[in-house]
Amino acid sequence: MSYQLNHLPERTKKPRNNGITLALDKGLSIRQTEDFCEVASDFTDIVKLGWGTSMVYKNLNEKLDVYKSYNIPVYFGGTLFEAFVLRNQLDDYVAHLHDFKIQIIEVSNGTIRLSDQRKNDIIKELSSEFTVLSEVGSKNPNDIMPPYKWVKMINSDLESGAWKVICEARESGTVGVFRSNGEIRSGLIDEIIDQISIDHLLFEAPKKEQQVWFIKKFGSNVNLGNILPGEVIPTETLRLGLRSDTLFDFHSISNKEVSDLYPYTKSDFSQETP
Repeated sequence: MSYQLNHLPERTKKPRNNGITLALDKGLSIRQTEDFCEVASDFTDIVKLGWGTSMVYKNLNEKLDVYKSYNIPVYFGGTLFEAFVLRNQLDDYVAHLHDFKIQIIEVSNGTIRLSDQRKNDIIKELSSEFTVLSEVGSKNPNDIMPPYKWVKMINSDLESGAWKVICEARESGTVGVFRSNGEIRSGLIDEIIDQISIDHLLFEAPKKEQQVWFIKKFGSNVNLGNILPGEVIPTETLRLGLRSDTLFDFHSISNKEVSDLYPYTKSDFSQETP
């Protein structure tokens, strides 16, 4: 930029180990992929091709080439992993990833009946050749796990070789670490963070109010996932305090100076006006 704004929070630089933004591609066209990368590649760390979309997309190699040209790693959604495991075709899935030169794999059991022990065994096996993202949490809104089980499963996945553990929310943001109405299960998250480093976790947070909550709670460099391509830049502005929702969270001027500059309180800016 040709100008400087003081007191912006310091963001980690790519390739990042934290402060990750994981974008969810639900079926962008080649042209849309090119446009997305042109404007948001600096702020996009990983792209997930959601669910089984990679199996039905017509020009997959071409799309992967676009992401590769912008140095954005891509992986296939955890549901596709589960679809192969359900059919006892894990070896075929690994071969499928090799065919497309995919280096990240998501290992999950949010839908199928896959024991935690078998899941950990798979993580151990695959972590020797892939970067493993594991996922904890059920996609069933009626399946509410107690905090101690979350902690146990996350620790087991990390010990088995997972790079990061994704905390489930789906693309709707209504399961896992969220209630069915999208409200954050803050007590659950507090108990998880009390025992596990925030750097090991990636929170699915598709809704703006969810992103705001995590950024306010854990700072600009919290790992966030299931961000839609069109929301990557808006999410980055939240991380930097350049949107009203986090404007007062990342500055160093005094409250007196704030009141002198503008006759409203911080609480008046808790929700962004459309």
